[in-house]
Amino acid sequence: MITEAERPGTRGRGKYQTLLDPELWAYIDRVNEWYPPEIVYMPIDRQRAVYDAMCRAFREPYPAGVKASDSSVGDRAIPVRRYHMAGTAPQAMVVYYHGGGFVLGGLDSHDDICAEICAGTGFAVLSADYRLAPEHLHPAAFDDALAVFEWATATAGLPIVLCGESAGGNLAAAVAQATRRHPRHAIGQVLIYPELGGPEPVGKESAGSCVEHAEAPLLTLRDIEFYRQIRSAKGQSQDDPTFSPLRGSNFSGLPPTFIITAECDPLSSDGEAYRDRILAAGGKTWWREEPRLVHSFLRARKTVPRAGEAFERIVAAIAALGKGDWPY
Repeated sequence: MITEAERPGTRGRGKYQTLLDPELWAYIDRVNEWYPPEIVYMPIDRQRAVYDAMCRAFREPYPAGVKASDSSVGDRAIPVRRYHMAGTAPQAMVVYYHGGGFVLGGLDSHDDICAEICAGTGFAVLSADYRLAPEHLHPAAFDDALAVFEWATATAGLPIVLCGESAGGNLAAAVAQATRRHPRHAIGQVLIYPELGGPEPVGKESAGSCVEHAEAPLLTLRDIEFYRQIRSAKGQSQDDPTFSPLRGSNFSGLPPTFIITAECDPLSSDGEAYRDRILAAGGKTWWREEPRLVHSFLRARKTVPRAGEAFERIVAAIAALGKGDWPY
């Protein structure tokens, strides 16, 4: 076990010193300058302020032709941002759920990523600003994610691809499971280094990436446990598939699913396990573990070649699923 003094991203880099490329270390160091690892133990409002500042520092300009507008949907008036390419009629809509451990983030934190997905696919993108913990415990975020999906299916008149990153991957998977029998269910889902609850009871993970990469840069197993606990009420079961999609008992009927994870991420085995469950139930799914990358690599897509190539694969998967293709 690496000690706190040796933790990657603070004083030492351990086995990751040579495993990760220099340009990725430059990205990690820049993230840690803005959002140091120890901030997870600070007050939530402080975490959010620092995270929002970091997101602004990493933000890229919109690609040419992308337009965005804000509104709200559903009975609770959930804030959303819709992206579209000017002068074109989209073939599909991507419902996007941002990352941030269910505690951080919003419409601005992943704004440029959504804009680039819109430009890369030509599809409309609808980003959901779901309620955050600890003010709003589970199932608040799931309820909002579901409400945005149901609004989109009822009003957009387009095929829907669910997409989410990290915590947002959890929400996308949970919505896909909950709506698989919906008359207008999603035609595909793309999960980007998703947090799915793990195949073992929470706190008892014993194999895979959660052990091999428990002290990985930018996300540790300790961080994951912190965010899991802060999201749930005391005594609340985390075996609920709307909380932990891998704890479900039925994986049949899910839409074609593309899962992409990072090698050096304690969550990578979640993606592998989810793929295995879907395949065992007779579904279509494809999982890729991106070598020598870490959690949150989407923000490195412009400066780290490996991350840029992975993002291109994500956009291509969304485009294929939105057109009803399954090239995997």
